[in-house]
Amino acid sequence: MPSPFKLALPHIAAMHAYTPGLQPTEPGWVKLNTNECPYPPSPRAAAAIAAELAGEGEKLRLYPNPKAAPLRQLVAKLHGHGLTEANVLIGNGSDDVLNLLVRVFGGPAAPTSFTLPSYSLYPVLVAIQDGRCAPVEFDRSMKLPVAKLATTPARACFLTSPNAPTGIGFSNTEIADLLAKFPGVLVLDETYAPFARENAVSLLAAHPRLVITRSLSKAQGLAGLRVGYCLAHPEVIDLLDRVRDSYNVNRLSQAGAYAALQDTGYYDAIIGKIIRTRDCWYDDFTKRGWFTYESQANFLFTEPKNAKGETGPAVAKSLYEFFLSRRILVRAFPSHPLTASFLRISVGTDEEMLAVSDAIEAWLRS
Repeated sequence: MPSPFKLALPHIAAMHAYTPGLQPTEPGWVKLNTNECPYPPSPRAAAAIAAELAGEGEKLRLYPNPKAAPLRQLVAKLHGHGLTEANVLIGNGSDDVLNLLVRVFGGPAAPTSFTLPSYSLYPVLVAIQDGRCAPVEFDRSMKLPVAKLATTPARACFLTSPNAPTGIGFSNTEIADLLAKFPGVLVLDETYAPFARENAVSLLAAHPRLVITRSLSKAQGLAGLRVGYCLAHPEVIDLLDRVRDSYNVNRLSQAGAYAALQDTGYYDAIIGKIIRTRDCWYDDFTKRGWFTYESQANFLFTEPKNAKGETGPAVAKSLYEFFLSRRILVRAFPSHPLTASFLRISVGTDEEMLAVSDAIEAWLRS
């Protein structure tokens, strides 16, 4: 009898799963490898979840709102620009939304385009749908390759702005230029937009082929709840609703996310603090002579230089391993020539960033 593995669809058996950042289960780590918010979410989120659990969790026997309609309404209201509930879809994290988009616009019929380097989940989602990838390479300048993206035969193009892992943000002028030249659906992954100087929500009204995805895992500190959403033309939202799970966002996540998004003052303060910390450490790395991209996200992508003034993949690996020996987690990207000599360091608390600084000084002395 054949094994279950041999009975799997050939494209699934051949693909490689997404590799997330290390998630240690024991205490004592400085965790700066997955761009989580270093501060707790709004107290209103925990209170809203507790309210759902009241009465011995009586509400848990009931299905959640299938479309997360109240959350859709709130998201539309918060973004303004004439958006309504019909322009919003809520997902089990923004990854869920990205998966739905590939389901609708990807697959064997046409390739899916994205930039490299970028979020490494994109090719995995394409592979799940037995699709073909049409990647477009950045060079070290990280200038948006509009002409190359515009000429791909893809039905959908995924673009992260600010980019991961570099943190470079692209202007609305550049995005509008790409929309004018690329005839497919442009999925603008704005996971890190709360930390950026500009976002593209104002472009939605004039560009029905623009889809913007957002996450509540970064600025709102709700990575554990898994809530994300997209903003798009009602026709796109209707297509996504056709292929999503009927109850894709659970009751507790809906309640926590709704409460968090209402507490704008709390998050304005946290986002401001993260930006100030980020900019301070950008200056620090630059003064060390380390090439560092000017980030518009909640992390820094820096090319470490050792005491001899050397850079390169071996130097980045040396510092990564030194951090690891001190129980500090950052992210390395050794598989791409543009990223192999860099490390991505999430913005942490003042105490966490001081631990990073102390480790760097010790590494240089060693």
